[in-house]
Amino acid sequence: MGFNEFISKLFGNKASRDMKEIQPWVEKVKAVYPEISKLTNDELRAKTEELKKFIKDSAAEENKKIEELKATIESTDLEKRETIFSQIDKLEKEVLEKYEKALSEVLPTAFSIVKDTARRLSENEELEVTASDFDRELAAQGRDFVRIEGDKAIWKNHWKAGGNEMTWNMVHYDVQLFGGVVLHQGKIAEMATGEGKTLVATLPVFLNALTGNGVHVVTVNDYLAKRDSEWMGPLYMFHGLSVDCIDKHQPNSEARRRAYMADITFGTNNEFGFDYLRDNMAVSPKDLVQRKHNYAIVDEVDSVLIDDARTPLIISGPVPKGDQQLFEVLRPLVERLVEAQRKLATQYLADAKRLIASDKKEDQEAGFLALFRSHKALPKNKPLIKFLSEPGIKAGMLKTEEIYMEQNNKRMPEAVEPLYFVIDEKLKSVDLTDKGVDLITGNSQDPTLFVLPDIAAQLSELENQKGLSDEERLAKKDELMTNYAIKAERVHTINQLLKAYTMFEKDTDYVVMDGQVKIVDEQTGRIMDGRRWSDGLHQAVEAKEGVKVEAATQTFATITLQNYFRMYHKLSGMTGTAETEAGEFWDIYKLDVVVIPTNRPIARIDMNDRVYKTKREKYKAVIEEIEKMVQAGRPVLVGTTSVEISEMLSKMLTLRKIEHNVLNAKLHQKEAEIVAKAGQSSTVTIATNMAGRGTDIKLGDGVTELGGLKIIGTERHESRRIDNQLRGRSGRQGDPGESQFFISLEDDLMRLFGSEKLLGMFNALGVPEGEQIQHKMLTSAIEKAQKKIEGNNFGIRKNLLEYDQVMNDQREIIYAERLRVLNGESMRDVIYKMITDRVENTVDTCISPDLPAEEWDINELNQLLIPIIPLQQVTPEQAKEYKDQKKLKHALKEQAVKLYEEKEAEFPEPEAVRELERVILLKVIDRKWMDHIDDMDQLRQGIGLQAYGQRDPLVEYKMSGYDMFEEMINSIQEDTVRLLFHVRVEQKVEREQVAKVTGTNKDETAQGVPKKRAAAKVYPNDPCPCGSGKKYKQCCGRKA
Repeated sequence: MGFNEFISKLFGNKASRDMKEIQPWVEKVKAVYPEISKLTNDELRAKTEELKKFIKDSAAEENKKIEELKATIESTDLEKRETIFSQIDKLEKEVLEKYEKALSEVLPTAFSIVKDTARRLSENEELEVTASDFDRELAAQGRDFVRIEGDKAIWKNHWKAGGNEMTWNMVHYDVQLFGGVVLHQGKIAEMATGEGKTLVATLPVFLNALTGNGVHVVTVNDYLAKRDSEWMGPLYMFHGLSVDCIDKHQPNSEARRRAYMADITFGTNNEFGFDYLRDNMAVSPKDLVQRKHNYAIVDEVDSVLIDDARTPLIISGPVPKGDQQLFEVLRPLVERLVEAQRKLATQYLADAKRLIASDKKEDQEAGFLALFRSHKALPKNKPLIKFLSEPGIKAGMLKTEEIYMEQNNKRMPEAVEPLYFVIDEKLKSVDLTDKGVDLITGNSQDPTLFVLPDIAAQLSELENQKGLSDEERLAKKDELMTNYAIKAERVHTINQLLKAYTMFEKDTDYVVMDGQVKIVDEQTGRIMDGRRWSDGLHQAVEAKEGVKVEAATQTFATITLQNYFRMYHKLSGMTGTAETEAGEFWDIYKLDVVVIPTNRPIARIDMNDRVYKTKREKYKAVIEEIEKMVQAGRPVLVGTTSVEISEMLSKMLTLRKIEHNVLNAKLHQKEAEIVAKAGQSSTVTIATNMAGRGTDIKLGDGVTELGGLKIIGTERHESRRIDNQLRGRSGRQGDPGESQFFISLEDDLMRLFGSEKLLGMFNALGVPEGEQIQHKMLTSAIEKAQKKIEGNNFGIRKNLLEYDQVMNDQREIIYAERLRVLNGESMRDVIYKMITDRVENTVDTCISPDLPAEEWDINELNQLLIPIIPLQQVTPEQAKEYKDQKKLKHALKEQAVKLYEEKEAEFPEPEAVRELERVILLKVIDRKWMDHIDDMDQLRQGIGLQAYGQRDPLVEYKMSGYDMFEEMINSIQEDTVRLLFHVRVEQKVEREQVAKVTGTNKDETAQGVPKKRAAAKVYPNDPCPCGSGKKYKQCCGRKA
């Protein structure tokens, strides 16, 4: 017995401990259930109202105090308001705690109510109850599951869901009660395929909806959101709980607002996130749709909170001249560059094969250098990949790479000098070489056409030039900056086009449909409608494919799903595969993963991997295995990692005249139909690994006796979770089945991580072509490699989270302040504080408290302060009267406040001034925040270079981000004060968005991605580029 087995036997493993903790709750439900089942239909519904009242009363005292405190805000001084807000926040947390305690008390009864409602609907075609106002409202809306007859409401047990007529036939069994308890506790319930996750969710959804604070049920696509809201809706509505789906309504509409006000709201992860962003761009309280984030259950939680977690949701709009881009202009140059590189890579590969076969050591060394150059030129070249799979070849190339990487890549330029550009496959980067620059520059009059100048050196040289007037110096500076911006944009466009041509493959990474480039999700194979690659990469791919290149845009608002879902008071999730990512769920979301036992034991057999030497041998074996299964009458599901492989296998099956269905990005609309047929006898379905999630594969007649569904994986994924999802398509509800992966040493996972040892094993055993190795040790070795990669990927994601958190903290501050302005709070005290702060900061900037009045720089003070606050100029005589800095500050503050009071008096109504303050403040906040998002993005892209200076990039990012945020706040105050003092009374005051939204990065109207800043951003605390030695904000930045 191993140590781990001994410890598990002594203390029990996590799964058994989890079940031991939940068992008492399930026993309580089972104890209460008999009493609930005896109630009449009306008594059952009355019980729900009783529970609602009990929960509400549990925090009645705290809610009353909150309302009393809110009523005192307007009459309280600005300095004391923060105390009230803190008291309200504390009380609201106490309310939630009281509600949670009350929910735990009523859990057995609530779960029993849901279960018995399900039983009654499954056993009766109709249920008769005394009609309530809610029943009548539903019937008036034309709902097909309820009708009114006099004072009675008749509820049917059949209705339409997802476009199909369905009859209710489900009742919760015990293991589903376990799942319900786990979800209510704010954990992740891992349940196998076919265990009824959708039904399980009805238990905690119903329970938590009783608070009236709202429950969000989150799905991965709009079909599931709409279907589940219609399928499960009547179960909740029978008890007077309102149900809606946000994906059925247009953004920013009254209908969507009503959907959020429902007790239970279904929707897709993207739309929940986008609505949060839209709310924080709203210019009126009536435009807000969401309420506080209370409780969410995320379906397919691993897909949402792991795979898509770091992908930003972006709301964007046009930028000036955003349609004037260089992608189509520079495309012919890049095509010439790529073609020249392809010829070079092919020649190097041919030379490598010839030289490595030589007996001379010098020739072999030259051969491996040629091979390394071919790899750096085009790493995805198929002949190259095949050659690298031969014995000792990859090891020899890696040794050559190590030689040139010694001493911090000292000799690497020597190795890559003959290439036109260099590709780093792991870093996904492409860098142009001097030879490449020469090729695309050609006979141009400007040899530096694609070379970035040293802008800092040029500006320094300009500052040191003598004999130039200020106007001439400024004009030359503008000329230098403009030239730099033009060249930066040109070089950036070339780099993105090179990536598009060499690293992104059509029908694998994207598809072209209806004249648009659409990204294919590498995990699911689904088309991600509306999502676009950032930084101009999407436009580069559009230019490559010859479709319309969309205009560049600016980001108005952005958030990652990871940060959005962490805002909920309570979060839970369900999926079939989360255990392998349990560490990440806990570290990032504090979500525990609990594995729920299956209702019936899993009968699926997971067979050892079959490993082949080449892809050709592997695919031949896959086709033969499919043919064998079809002849035996068994259905087969073939899982691939890309659309390209799916289509290749489809062609091979067609040649053998084997009927089959292909489920991929091009056929995603037929997904439900294809998956529904996948369990029929002799049916072959080819799908990308995760396609068809949310739809069960049910076995046809006679298939169980033949051995069930056969799963064939054509490649191992980097993540075991994705492989397990594929396996989980078979073995539903105790059905028999098999799963097996077919692997070759040329697969990406094997090629990048550890194929050398396996290759040595093949050669040592003398395995002939076409033969395979199959052993448990081999399967375990592959899974160990996957664990290492998972750990590495988690480290990368966690590091990204720390960067995201900087922006997230700033976003929360800005959005909280913006909401206060939006909700109509009086800004008068805030504005007065801004005015006095501007005076104080300006005086501090210009005049040191230690200087005597005779040495004060009065001219600078007037130049900085008067354009913001139109005071009378301070004269040297007045300065002498004030004597010290404190008196000067006091006098100027009094004058500024008096001046603003005079401005207020120009308005006929005091509320008109207050509305003006809110309108201007909203506009300034939005404009500055948009610029800040862009600035932070630019900072993040370049912060990695800090590592070369022995500095921690994350620490530098946090410090610079803090400085930039502080500068933005100062800029908001300055612009707000300036606009308020210079506004004319006759102007009509209206709230409007500062920029027109043209789309999101995940909907049908997306028009582009954030445009990359052409020139390098200079931050307030950076040394001034002019070479003065001062900080930018104290030099040229003051004039900017």
